[in-house]
Amino acid sequence: KYGMILAAGLGKRMQPLTLKIPKPLLEINNSTLLERAINLLINHGVHEISINTHYLSDQIKSFITRKKFQVKITISNEENLLDTGGGVLKGTQNFGDEPFFVINPDTIWRNDYLEEMKNLEAIYFKNNKSTLLLVNKILSIDHSFKGDFNLNNENISKDDKNQFIFTGLQIINRSVLTSEKSEVFSMNKVWNRLIKEKNLLGLESKQKFYHLNTSDMYRKIQSLNIID
Repeated sequence: KYGMILAAGLGKRMQPLTLKIPKPLLEINNSTLLERAINLLINHGVHEISINTHYLSDQIKSFITRKKFQVKITISNEENLLDTGGGVLKGTQNFGDEPFFVINPDTIWRNDYLEEMKNLEAIYFKNNKSTLLLVNKILSIDHSFKGDFNLNNENISKDDKNQFIFTGLQIINRSVLTSEKSEVFSMNKVWNRLIKEKNLLGLESKQKFYHLNTSDMYRKIQSLNIID
């Protein structure tokens, strides 16, 4: 099993916290966001992980070296940011045709998600279609989210009003990325195409959704003492 972690962003909305430390190395309950993502993948049985880096990448590299995780980890350093889709395409060159998880460490990942990972994988293998973990925005601690998608049975759509937020976890195959002509492209572009083709599926998460996007939200989440 393979996994890809997106850790290349600049974290501008998290300033001043991210002026000297990359966002994935911020801690909640003495555990960095990056470590939470890695541990979730390891606990699900992933044996090889790729992490894309750009901003303050040396700090991420030395963190990985220091932690000695019991899994193969490769760093995909981006000299110029490739956006989410381009970053995943570059970072998964060693994965061949195998499906893999893509995980965004901005979400506070906990072992409560392990059951949903299993179910996400089951939907993927049953249908052989990209599958995203979505959450109803009423479960989000941050009420500013407008919603990304709607979910009807397992089918994902994008409408004028969207009730579901993308959690930052998906399972895909490189074949959905390789048709892109540009080196720099967003996952959104890929998802829009898959929705048109009726090839994008979703699973509804039942977990309370904690997602870090501003320094205010960081302080709020820290004050909540989330039970891991």
